[in-house]
Amino acid sequence: MKLQVLLIIGFGLSVTACENKQQAAPEQAAAPVVESVATEAPMAGLPEMDSYVYEGILRHMHSHADQMDLLNDALADDNLEAGKLPARWLWRHETMTGVPDDWQPYLADMRQAARDVESATDLATARAAATRISENCQACHSAVGMDDSS
Repeated sequence: MKLQVLLIIGFGLSVTACENKQQAAPEQAAAPVVESVATEAPMAGLPEMDSYVYEGILRHMHSHADQMDLLNDALADDNLEAGKLPARWLWRHETMTGVPDDWQPYLADMRQAARDVESATDLATARAAATRISENCQACHSAVGMDDSS
């Protein structure tokens, strides 16, 4: 008898939970659309761009930094094979739209250096290529006024 009562209560709670989810779905779909506002980027060298474009680029570049951390950690641990996965991501991930043309040479050089890490057959070659990735990132940051001194 107790088992039947528990089953009935459990079933009732499940139905209620499913019903609440179905009611919540239209609210999520009807979320207000926030219009982007053209804003001057916070660093002097950055071009004027919509805030959502700037935020998207910032998130994307943070993804690059995360992969560089993984790459550098693997190479610091003398693990060439583990370093190849983040290097592969760096050169093969989808290119973002809206990136200013002035940044493209840095990105192209970064991708080539990441390809060089992935094809490296020894740690010294991989580390040299990883250094070139970092140098291109820093050169781009400096060119747009995002270096550590600003």
